[in-house]
Amino acid sequence: MYNLTDLSLSDMTKCGAVLRKLGMGAQTMEEAAGRIVAHLYNHLMDAKTGQRALVLARFFKTHTYGDLDEELRAFARSVLGDETAPPKMKCLTLLASAGDDPEWNSRTDSQGHKAIPLPSEELVRQFPMISNLVKQFGLEITDLLDPDPSCLRDMEQKTYNVFVVPETPGSPYVPAQEEFVIPYGVKSTLGFGGLLPSGNLFAVIMFSKVPVSRQTADLFKPLALAAKMPILPFEQAVFA
Repeated sequence: MYNLTDLSLSDMTKCGAVLRKLGMGAQTMEEAAGRIVAHLYNHLMDAKTGQRALVLARFFKTHTYGDLDEELRAFARSVLGDETAPPKMKCLTLLASAGDDPEWNSRTDSQGHKAIPLPSEELVRQFPMISNLVKQFGLEITDLLDPDPSCLRDMEQKTYNVFVVPETPGSPYVPAQEEFVIPYGVKSTLGFGGLLPSGNLFAVIMFSKVPVSRQTADLFKPLALAAKMPILPFEQAVFA
């Protein structure tokens, strides 16, 4: 267990060691991602209450629209409000989820985040959480939508960062205030991630019932590389 209310570098070192091994025996990236979010959801604790510290943990990866199955393509088109979509358009795709609500424990049950289309910089900026996440990861939106192959190796090596909204209630970066943040008692939002060799972004996003400072969030930086290791073998075998 890791005490999120008094987190230490030792906790994150132990957590990283576990995450690195979670790809063993997995057949797909979805399976490995499911193990990652389940471990974080079940082991990050609020020492004051003895309960889980997280309301919800999710694993996202950008994926090319043309490579999604028809169900996810249809979902992306419905979000886009357009029956046509360019095959090379990136979609921020939910691979795994673990949370307090039973519907949050399967990516297929998600109502609004199965495959978020990212057709342009302008539309990405309309998703404040995504645009802020990209910024805090040290990337440009163009790196997300159309990564430059000549720069990929450098970006892949240096973009292991964290994303944090320390005070989530009332924050414009987490728009679902009335439906999610307030009723579920979300205090802070944090995440970590980086780039895969393909140029696709992966990100673990967590919604916490305890406040998380920037200083505490920074302790999660090593987990980005730790979480990358179990999913690396599966860029050609993403979905279960």
